[in-house]
Amino acid sequence: MANARGSMASIMHQTSPAYPRLTWRDRRAKPARPGPRGLATAAAWRQTAEVTFAAPVAAFTRCPAPWGVLHLAATATGIVAVGLDTETAPFVDGLARRLHGAVLPAEDGDVPAAWRAALDEATRQIREFFAGERRGFDVPIDLRVSDWDRLVLTTAARLDFGETASYGELAGRIGRPGAAQAVGGAMGRNPVPILIPCHRVIGAGRTLGGYGGSTFADRQAGLAIKRRLLALEGSSTAG
Repeated sequence: MANARGSMASIMHQTSPAYPRLTWRDRRAKPARPGPRGLATAAAWRQTAEVTFAAPVAAFTRCPAPWGVLHLAATATGIVAVGLDTETAPFVDGLARRLHGAVLPAEDGDVPAAWRAALDEATRQIREFFAGERRGFDVPIDLRVSDWDRLVLTTAARLDFGETASYGELAGRIGRPGAAQAVGGAMGRNPVPILIPCHRVIGAGRTLGGYGGSTFADRQAGLAIKRRLLALEGSSTAG
């Protein structure tokens, strides 16, 4: 069974990269091609001769989950997003807007092998976690968040398998007692749920609180995933 805490170095010490718009010039005219699985996000990233165009910024794949599937995306730095919803289009379109570039399926020929390898490794570890064979993760994470969110998320990342803390308790751990609501906001913006276990942060009195790691429109569907993840780790809540 994998180490309970895993190596958190990739999370705790990851610096936020600058976001340069990578460009180059194409010497030959190339027609726009269809986006991944019919999506429009990558439809125009290649253009005509001598027109500068943006490079792909991330690749994505799907991974089986107890509730259906989840989505993972990787950049040259590491895993940049985990989407718990089963719908591909909202995940890819939202990430393309956030990263300001094309997000391609992992099997696309333009995706670097290193990106595919990162996705394969993260998928393997998450599948082991769902199977009860892993308690921690050891994958690089591209954590592009504010300083406040980074502080909160890296503190949450230290919670062990099966360990929970309330929003208020987590606020106390970072030296900001009384900032429970702000901690909850950071949890809701966690771009890599499961890898950074925001499901282990719960409400006072062992209530579920919220769960923002899903793009489900139905709040209860997201909370059902949180409850399921906690149950997988042997934790329970009052509601």
